[in-house]
Amino acid sequence: MKAVVIREFGDENVLECREIPVPEPGRGEVRVRVRAAGVNPVETYIRSGKYGALPALPYTPGNDGAGIVDAVGPDAHRLAPGQRVFIAASLAKRNTGTYAEYAVCDADAAHPLPDALGFAEGAGLGTPGLAAGYALFSRAGLRPGETVLVHGATGGVGTLAVQLARRAGAVVLGTAGSGEGGALLAAIGAHRVFNHREEGYLEMIREAAPGGPDVIIEMLADVNLATDLSLLARHGRIVVVGSRGSLAFSPRDAMVKDAAIHGMLLGNMPRAVYREMMYRLAAALENGLRVIVGRELPLEDAPEAHRLVMGGGKAGKIVLAV
Repeated sequence: MKAVVIREFGDENVLECREIPVPEPGRGEVRVRVRAAGVNPVETYIRSGKYGALPALPYTPGNDGAGIVDAVGPDAHRLAPGQRVFIAASLAKRNTGTYAEYAVCDADAAHPLPDALGFAEGAGLGTPGLAAGYALFSRAGLRPGETVLVHGATGGVGTLAVQLARRAGAVVLGTAGSGEGGALLAAIGAHRVFNHREEGYLEMIREAAPGGPDVIIEMLADVNLATDLSLLARHGRIVVVGSRGSLAFSPRDAMVKDAAIHGMLLGNMPRAVYREMMYRLAAALENGLRVIVGRELPLEDAPEAHRLVMGGGKAGKIVLAV
C-alpha cells in the first residue's frame, strides 16, 4: 500500500511516500481503507523530534482519518466491513498511522461517519474535536450560561470549540485574523466575533463581556496569556491548548482574579473521558456539527501540508486525500 513514512526526524522533507505492507487487525481492532487523513500541528512536532514521546523509527504519522472499514479483528463487534467511519486514534493502544491507504487502530477509536458528511470532513474531526471537548468540558468545566472566549478560533480546534460551546448553552465569543474568518465563526454559531489583528479589539471584547469571559480557550499562550488574564472574569478559567514559546507575566495578575490556568495534552486524557468525548463528538455529528475543511491536498503533498498547518491565518482543517 502507499503510505507516508518517516525514517529519520527532521523537517518536512523527511516525509516520504513509499510502498509498505498492508497492516493486519488484531483482537479488538479494525482496518480502515483510508480516504482522507487529518493533519495536526502535533504531527509536525513529533516529525521534528521535538516532542516528549517519540515513536520508534520508521513510522507512518497520522491519528485522524476517515474511510471505510475493510476488516475487523476478533471481538471488534461494534463495526462491520463496509461501514463509513471517522478515526480519532490519539489515545489508541494501536494505530498504524492514517497518512496511508490502510490504517489499523483500536475499534474504540473508530465511529460511524454520517452519510451527510464527506471523508475530508470526517478526517478533520478527531484530534481537534477531542481537544475542543477536553478543553471546554473536562479542563474548564464549562457550564450553561457562562461566557467563553475562543482566542484564535478559525483553526480546526477553534471552529469545533465554538460549536460545542454553543451547543452547551454558553455565550460564545471568538477571534479571527481576517474578515473571512470572522464570517465563518458567525456562520457556525459565535454570538460575537472580533478581529485580533485590529487595534482596539480587546476593548471591544470588554464591552461585549463587561464582567469578562468565564472561560478562555487559548491557542497561542506565549503571545496571549497575559492579555487573557486582563480580560478574564473573577474566578475564571483559562485553558492553554497551544503555545510555541515562553513568556514573562506577573503571577499577581492571576491572583487578583482568583484565576485558574489549566494546561492540557491529549495524551493525558483519562480513558473514561476519551470514551465520553468520542461519543459526544459522534452524537454532535449526527445533529449537524460542521467540520470546516480549509485545504485538501494529495497524500504526496504531505510536506506542504505540514508547512501549511503551522502557518498563520488558516481557516479550517488541512486534510490529505488518500
